[in-house]
Amino acid sequence: MTERLYYTDAYLARFDAAVLERGDGGRRIYLDRTAFYPTSGGQPFDAGRLGESSIVNVIDEGERIAHLLDAPLDPAAARVEGVVEWARRFDHMQQHTGQHLLSAVLAELFGWATESVHFGAETSTLDLDAGAVSPEQMRAAETRANEIVWEDRPVTVSFEDAESAGGLRKASDRSGTLRIVSIGELDRSACGGTHVRATGAIGAILIRGTERVRKQARVEFVCGGRALRDAWRNRALVQSLAAAYSAAPADLPALVEAQRAELKGAEAARRALEQELDAHRARALHAATPADAAGLRRALVRDVEGGIERLRGLAQAYAAEPRSVLVGALAAPPALLVATSADSGIDAGARLQAVLGQVGGRGGGNARLAQGTVPDAAALARAVELLA
Repeated sequence: MTERLYYTDAYLARFDAAVLERGDGGRRIYLDRTAFYPTSGGQPFDAGRLGESSIVNVIDEGERIAHLLDAPLDPAAARVEGVVEWARRFDHMQQHTGQHLLSAVLAELFGWATESVHFGAETSTLDLDAGAVSPEQMRAAETRANEIVWEDRPVTVSFEDAESAGGLRKASDRSGTLRIVSIGELDRSACGGTHVRATGAIGAILIRGTERVRKQARVEFVCGGRALRDAWRNRALVQSLAAAYSAAPADLPALVEAQRAELKGAEAARRALEQELDAHRARALHAATPADAAGLRRALVRDVEGGIERLRGLAQAYAAEPRSVLVGALAAPPALLVATSADSGIDAGARLQAVLGQVGGRGGGNARLAQGTVPDAAALARAVELLA
């Protein structure tokens, strides 16, 4: 059995222990006690070193904990010193305690239970049994959570019998002794993770956003050092945008909105010009294409500049002309398009589907316009031959 030192002292970052067992050529180590937290409860494992070897994973195996190393431990060592990477440990402590506090506040204010938690490398999330959540509710929760941080309430650990432990935010299905993490007069939760000693050490709690995931609301948040780094990134972004616009940060929203409206107008004008150009080119192509014995003007167009979008515009404009059929081909990636006028008597979708079936292509469309792809240049050449 491994004694879990982090259960009683999350601030312990250096310890020594007896080596009980080795595996995987000395890269898998079992100790009589450890301060290294294993991946558990959504919280990542602690990094650091055992002796001269670096920790690459810490695995909870129930009664004992396995330490996976990047290099074999000294085979002669009966005891070893462990050093926990403090920056990573403290970051995890801030995120985990911050999550407890935020979950308790969301339950207190709105009655929302936290169903699951994920602690990521950059941000963390909690999933709530809630329907839609509003920005106003998130601001209220964020404000209340930070007020409790400023109050510097004590965060304590106790060990209680599961049958008599009361007042838990979420009932535990475990039996025997529970490890209870409490935030003064706010929260009691069964938890095996590492936590700070008082809420002030969490630092700022920032809700970064929400999204709907299945039937739950997912809240993304950061705490402490991560919140500070998030603020730095946002400030740098605003400053770079302000410099690009030669404007004060407060003026950016109006400037961006004005530019967006201008861009929207320019895009509409561009589309109108493209449609006018397509119509002009289509009329010229239609006039230059002689009618066949059935009176149809069949045009073949290859590799239009602008790709499939420009080819589609030209094809639709051509099909607006009387008694017209257009076949378009693009070499990269190999693609086909067929457009027909309403008076041509030809169903573009059915015609293209029949040819694609012969050359191993895929696609579809309607009676007036259809497009598809083919496997290679040879298939494209065969398809064009069949359609022309």
